[in-house]
Amino acid sequence: MMNQMVKWLLVLLLLPCNILFAQEEETLVLIDTDMGEIKVKLFNDTPLHRDNFIKHVEENTYNDLLFHRVIKQFMIQAGDVNSKDAPLDSILGSGDLDYRIPAEIIYPKYYHKRGALCAARSSDEVNPEKESSATQFYIVTGKFYTEHELDKMEREQNKKFTPEERQSYMLEGGAPHLDGNYTVFGEVVSGQKVVDKIQLVMTNMNDRPLKNIKIKSMSIVKK
Repeated sequence: MMNQMVKWLLVLLLLPCNILFAQEEETLVLIDTDMGEIKVKLFNDTPLHRDNFIKHVEENTYNDLLFHRVIKQFMIQAGDVNSKDAPLDSILGSGDLDYRIPAEIIYPKYYHKRGALCAARSSDEVNPEKESSATQFYIVTGKFYTEHELDKMEREQNKKFTPEERQSYMLEGGAPHLDGNYTVFGEVVSGQKVVDKIQLVMTNMNDRPLKNIKIKSMSIVKK
């Protein structure tokens, strides 16, 4: 318990004091990419992830980084700090900063529906507390599920989907197998077609796009 408290304090110390306090309105971030604009909303009840993301947006951390992992009917991932100007034959995905964010998994309120903005992380074997990457994130595209598939998943995973989850996964799609294991800290409010366009690009055996897809900039925007 003491180690966890120390980790929280270290994360808080890394954040600017002007964004540590609760925000009544949810923050909107515009992600300008080579393939179009995506606008995301950050949830206020995942404050550590929200404030960390805002910090990186304001410090231009994401500018010129790549969508380095793209999987059709699953998700698009970015935020590897080593991806800027990375040669096409480079294997990406391990670039990060020297801290992690404590998990803020609020399930089933937030789940992996289409358009969910989520924090990437290392595997349970080395990260049993499910702490998030300092910079890497992904946006869910997902696939459609049938009622039978969701019923089977409930039995196999000893879980119960809410009516809202069922409707989302059947009518919009998503990645329910990730629920409860990764922090969902926002969602796409416009530009999902751009996300879908990115997920369709050709990739290599490491799921890296054959042609670089760059985040040109991110900025805090008004509604």
